[in-house]
Amino acid sequence: MFSDIGVLELVALVVLAVLVFGPDKLPKVIQDVSRTIRKIRQFSDSAKQDIRDELGPDFKDFEFEDLNPKTFLRKQLDQNDELRELKELGDSFDFRKDLNDVADSVNGTGPEPAAVAGTSAAKTAPPSPGTPDLLKKPEPGREERPPYDADAT
Repeated sequence: MFSDIGVLELVALVVLAVLVFGPDKLPKVIQDVSRTIRKIRQFSDSAKQDIRDELGPDFKDFEFEDLNPKTFLRKQLDQNDELRELKELGDSFDFRKDLNDVADSVNGTGPEPAAVAGTSAAKTAPPSPGTPDLLKKPEPGREERPPYDADAT
């Protein structure tokens, strides 16, 4: 439950508790909080047991964690051999690599395509001076900003 709390956070919580409740009342507050947590756990355990009793013997292996959709799907996928094979097939595809290859070819940073008939890589001609190079990334400091309109703000 509190596995992601570090040492500094725990020390800060203790110092905050001492400041808020004072050193005299802090032990009683800790006892009250622990007693309340214990009662809540007992209430939830008894409610779970009542539900299991009402469901009957057909659901004796029923777990409340199965009500979580992720857990339910994971359990169903693990039990079904056909779905396991589909999962293995889906894992064999590397969509990230394919997407990166497409992005590299669009940006012009990837390997250049081979020319027809197995010759060396084809070089594209540089664009003429009047046309912008769409494959070239814009320089960071050369962005054009729209004019500032003081009346609009």
